[in-house]
This record gives sequence, structure tokens and C-alpha cells, in this order.
Amino acid sequence: MALTRRAFAVGVAAVLLTGACGTTEDPADEAAAAPAVSSGPVDLTDERGAVHLDAPAKNVVSLEWGLTENLVALGVKPVGQADVKGYNNWDKSAPIDASTPDVGQRGEPSLDSIVALKPDLVVTTKDLPENVIASIAKQVPVLTLRGSDGADPIGYMRKTVDTLAKATGTQAKATELLAGFDAKVTAGKDALAKANKSGAAFAMADGWVDAGTVSLRFYTPTSFFGAIAGELGLKNQWTTGGDKDYGLAQTDVEGLTKLKDASTTFIYVANDADGGDFTDSLKTNAVWKQLPFVTANNVKRVPDGIWMFGGPASANAYIDALTSALTA
Repeated sequence: MALTRRAFAVGVAAVLLTGACGTTEDPADEAAAAPAVSSGPVDLTDERGAVHLDAPAKNVVSLEWGLTENLVALGVKPVGQADVKGYNNWDKSAPIDASTPDVGQRGEPSLDSIVALKPDLVVTTKDLPENVIASIAKQVPVLTLRGSDGADPIGYMRKTVDTLAKATGTQAKATELLAGFDAKVTAGKDALAKANKSGAAFAMADGWVDAGTVSLRFYTPTSFFGAIAGELGLKNQWTTGGDKDYGLAQTDVEGLTKLKDASTTFIYVANDADGGDFTDSLKTNAVWKQLPFVTANNVKRVPDGIWMFGGPASANAYIDALTSALTA
């Protein structure tokens, strides 16, 4: 399993595992033209309670990639970031400057590095241990959200964008971003309908190789990617086993035999910059070679750099990738 994926397991979803195409517009370029416009005190309620800011935050350190993506899309350039290189490898929908100060790993940030940047806000998720969040909060205001919410992934995405926008005074940009997502969903549904792919059967996974063994992680309907596909009216064939936050369900190659619908398209995420294509290790696997979607050549890889736990920027890119995979 690749280093960054291990870091994700520890820092972003330690409770889940024991072990890109871009949008048609550049969110970073758009963001540069959308400065914060609101002012005055800001009072928020996050996953830990009340958060007060004397004014909208300008200097923000982000400890989680999905939050970073949303900040960039809102026009807020982080003054510090956890794992800058990893972020730019995995989230090409809203890249940040490679020279952005790195404050450590997402699951193990450096308090000294954070404080040295003199931020007026640190944003993170509940995946970071509470004692670490509390230590940071003694020095700097901290806004703590969830990486996702399996009960309503799209609703929580909207809430995240709105909360970050209020914290940074960029509410007008948030309205624009969410309207753009709604328009992209409509366009995606239209594209599927024109190709007679409305309600198409699919399964979505990522995977990794550890000591020669391939493990897979499916995106159930309660995952961020699964919920986006649901918005498009697609039929997710892996519906069980997802955790309550991220909707992820782990299995092995033999588990793929549960996908019985012969029309299913198997769609997957890999990353050449971090671990490569796990399906390369399956080409000689007897179980893999006999699966209906393999024999029918219905195996599609989405482009690198679409973050699986992001915001509207990644959602829009995923809609483009998903509709392309199913209509090509």
C-alpha cells in the first residue's frame, strides 16, 4: 500500500481501515479573482462546538485535503498545508502552490510549524485525534468539520462549503460553487440520457497492493462518490458494508464475484504518482480474468487527481469522468 494511502488510513480514516481529470475551469484561477467580501465578527458551530472569530479568516492553515480543496475554490490560499506534495498528487481539481509551507502529515501535524505561520484559523476534521485538535486550539482558533457524512454526503458537502465560506467571508463564491455543482449534475444526467445510459449499473473502487495481495475499497451509495452517482441516477452495485462517515467497504479480489449484473461497469481510482495501477497485479489472477465486467472489457479507470473526499471541484470532475466512462 502506498505511503500516501497509508497516511490517509492513519490520518483521515483511521477508524475505517487497518491497513484526475480536472474540471473544464481552473478553480485556482477563478479563486484568485474572488477575494473575501464579508467582514465583522464570525460565530460558527462546528463538530466540537462554538467557534468565534473577530473577523473572517485570511490566513488559514488546512490539515485536511478536502477542506483545502474547498478553500482554494472559495478563493482562499492556505498559508500552510498538511502534506503539500500528497495533496497536489491526489487533488488536481484545485492545486496549491508547491512552495506552500508544509506543516506535517494530516494525521500528525506539527504544532510548532502551524503556530510559526501565525494563522488566524486552522481547519481540520474529526479524524484528527481530539487531543491533537485541543493542543492546536490552545494556540489558534480551530474549525473542526467531518471529512464526510454517510447519512447525507452531498448535504454535508454543501454544509462544509457554506461553513468555510462564512469563516472566510466568501459566501458569494460559495453560492456560485454550489450552483455550478447543481448545473453539472443536470448536464451529467442529460449526457447519460442521450447515450441511453440512464440508470446504468456500475461499481466504484480503489485499491492497493501489499505483499503481493490486492485489497479493494468500494464506494457504497453512502460515500461521497457514491452519492454523486446517485444524483445522476446510476445504480451502484456495491451497496453494503460502508462505514458511517465515508461509506467505504473493504474486500478482496474474491469479493468481486458478488457483482452479478453482467452489465456492470467497474470504475476505479488509481494514482501513478502514488502506488500506480493496482489492476496491473490482477492481470494473471484467475478470479479477476473470469469476472463479467473484465471479459466484457467494462473496466474503466478515472483520470488521476480527482479527490475522493472533496467538494464541488472534485465532484464536478468526477461527474465528467463518470459520464465519460459510461458513455465512451
